[in-house]
Amino acid sequence: MARVFLSAPYMGGNEQKYVNEAFKSNYIAPLGEFVDRFENSIKEYCKVSNALALNSATAGLHLALRTFGIKDGDIVLASTFTFAASVNPIMYERCQPLFIDSDESWNLSPRLLKEAIFKSDKKPKALILTHLYGQAAKIDEILEICKNESIKVIEDAAEALGGFYSDKALGTFGDAGVYSFNGNKIITTSGGGMLVSSDSDFIAKARYYSTQAREPLLHYEHLDYGYNYRLSNVLGAIGVGQMEVLQSRVERKRQIFKIYSNLLGDVAEFMPEIPNSKGNRWLTTLLFKEKNSHLKVIEALNKNDIESRPLWKPMHIQPVFKGAKCFIDGTSEEYFSRGICLPSGADMSDELVEKIASIVRSAL
Repeated sequence: MARVFLSAPYMGGNEQKYVNEAFKSNYIAPLGEFVDRFENSIKEYCKVSNALALNSATAGLHLALRTFGIKDGDIVLASTFTFAASVNPIMYERCQPLFIDSDESWNLSPRLLKEAIFKSDKKPKALILTHLYGQAAKIDEILEICKNESIKVIEDAAEALGGFYSDKALGTFGDAGVYSFNGNKIITTSGGGMLVSSDSDFIAKARYYSTQAREPLLHYEHLDYGYNYRLSNVLGAIGVGQMEVLQSRVERKRQIFKIYSNLLGDVAEFMPEIPNSKGNRWLTTLLFKEKNSHLKVIEALNKNDIESRPLWKPMHIQPVFKGAKCFIDGTSEEYFSRGICLPSGADMSDELVEKIASIVRSAL
């Protein structure tokens, strides 16, 4: 049996056809029909009025900060229990990260968020809010807190395309949101991202920055500096094909989660869904009862050529962010010490999921 990966790319059938059409048109470089179609498919699925296809979700977060004018020592609040790509753009604009711990939802704690805002030396300008592993954060409470303090909310929905809260797509609640199409995400373009917003002027300005801040003239004229952040037409073609199967991917990921939870629910605590939400279950994640027992499970799975990983190591204990300000109560560190991500590829059979669960139980 070939190695089982955590969340391998899985094509739906039409991707190759659309890539061939892109090649036939000779629109290989950035921009073209399929970039437009990909943006439109996201707008239609997420019911959002503006979308900008980019080469990564990280680029989307960076553009959001830049477009909102957040820079040079400004304080940016962020979830600590996340991947570094969620917070690295804070450093690109020379800002100060202020990390917020999780609560029982595993996502950012509204209580600690409020405490961080009112105890900060100066008023924070923005919040990068991660919807961890595709599950909704407590968006109503968080938005109310930030709205009252005039703090911009940028949703890091990189892992959460296909997740909803109150029947509204995650990533569309705040002032801006981003999705990722990296190779391991629920759908993929091999590498890519999308910036979305209800504000058309915001997206227009971000689009300007994403194409080297070129002025609309015959010659190359630049009044500001920009970036090479746009998605290629070839990758857009893959994205169009992947969007056709997104909903089936979500349902399969949720089925895989249900099998794992049925088989291992007595030995582990699984990441919850907050009320009125439906996550995409991008990865099945769980906590074992004893600290470091997840390391034994990872070793046992690896011996069977099956990939698994610990949960994200919180940003406030990452060496690169040593000394950064944070408001924590130990929750994310506790989860990191006991948690694991299990293989959750949408192409996995029930039998393979059951085999993995059996290995996990034996290792414990």
